[in-house]
Amino acid sequence: MAKKKAGLLPMKERKALIEDKNDQIGVARQCVLLEIPKSSYYYQSQGVSTEDIRLMGLIDEIYTKHVFYGSRRIKIELREKYAELVNRKRISRLMRIMGIVAVIPKRNLSKARSADLKFPYLLKNLAVERVNQVWGTDITYIRLKNGWVYLTAIIDWYSRYIVDWEISISLEAGFCCEMMGRALKKAIAEIVNVDQGSHYTSPVFTKIVTSTGSLLSMDSKGRALDNIFTERFWRSLKYEDIYLKDYETVAEVKTGVAEYIKFYNEDRPHQSLGYNYPAEVYYQSNLNLVERKEQTLS
Repeated sequence: MAKKKAGLLPMKERKALIEDKNDQIGVARQCVLLEIPKSSYYYQSQGVSTEDIRLMGLIDEIYTKHVFYGSRRIKIELREKYAELVNRKRISRLMRIMGIVAVIPKRNLSKARSADLKFPYLLKNLAVERVNQVWGTDITYIRLKNGWVYLTAIIDWYSRYIVDWEISISLEAGFCCEMMGRALKKAIAEIVNVDQGSHYTSPVFTKIVTSTGSLLSMDSKGRALDNIFTERFWRSLKYEDIYLKDYETVAEVKTGVAEYIKFYNEDRPHQSLGYNYPAEVYYQSNLNLVERKEQTLS
């Protein structure tokens, strides 16, 4: 059964499951269990050079600080602050690999496939007054010492609480679906707000959200800054953890991100929350809602 389930995963996902420092099961045995040829596990793709990976790290730092920068401004920043003479075409190619785009209103931002579903934008003039009223989700690039992974997370807008998260070595939509499915088993959001990228307009993702009774809201043109809470979390995570620790392996970054999110939720006070913790606000607000409902019913 375990082998069957593993075999259903894409090769990249199965390779990411292997821990080369596992003391109990060797790499060779893990390859057998996951149906991966050992030669395939050790093969390193030549598509992205070590130099490109280094530049992607610099681009990531610039973009995290200035999410509204496109390739033109990043080129100037690389030249002026890092003495890196890189042409714009190369920067654009690396940004596509990283899955990032300047957070500014413009035509065809986060373009979805024509066959995918579109949903209206539901947050115009909406006052966010309670937990689980609005969840926002997005994807960011996380650099490793010799590579990269992608992180997606769901943030409750009222409490800033990270409801769930997932890391993937590729930009395939599956990891967003897995995360959303888990989150909606913990609580039901009234509205889930996303952009119009193909990760969120796919029939699988939209069904996971709408089948629970949650409404799906999609950013329209000119609404690029609606994920500002998520962007702030990405910045905190990278400056307070990722850039300081310079993780080497997928396993290390998963452990590190898990520890940071626990810290962020439970031990990092937020000025916007009156210096309370997101978990404190999230769970106390949930408790208050339950108590009010019980009082109403009685």
